[in-house]
Amino acid sequence: MTSKATTEHHLGACLCGGVRYRVLGALAAVQVCHCAQCRRAQGSAFATNIPVAKRDLEFLCGEDLLRSFESSPGKERVFCSRCGSPVLSRRTSRPDVVRLRAGLLEEPLELKVDFHFHVDNAASWWPIEDDGLPRYGGSLT
Repeated sequence: MTSKATTEHHLGACLCGGVRYRVLGALAAVQVCHCAQCRRAQGSAFATNIPVAKRDLEFLCGEDLLRSFESSPGKERVFCSRCGSPVLSRRTSRPDVVRLRAGLLEEPLELKVDFHFHVDNAASWWPIEDDGLPRYGGSLT
């Protein structure tokens, strides 16, 4: 009898539960984006993203509920058409990687935030605390 090696995986779902997925393997650290596009897409002060190799993402159900919006040339934001939850973004320049929205992953998670980027475009009403993490400027509108 052979035994299968246990593979680490993480589950995620949109607000209504219509879209459910599994990520195989360890997760990368969270990246916090403060650009105006991410703020508008999330309706918040920032977006929390985790880059995932497309081959490691498996939709368990609801893939037919996904819709996309090209927010800028070559960048799509993908969301649940039923509840509106932002699920991921993807770029044509990096077809093998998606950026999952960290808030959709089931807890508990042993993740850390890695860095803040597009901080020159951060919301004036949400100051970035001195958390000791690297900060990268730049601005996207």
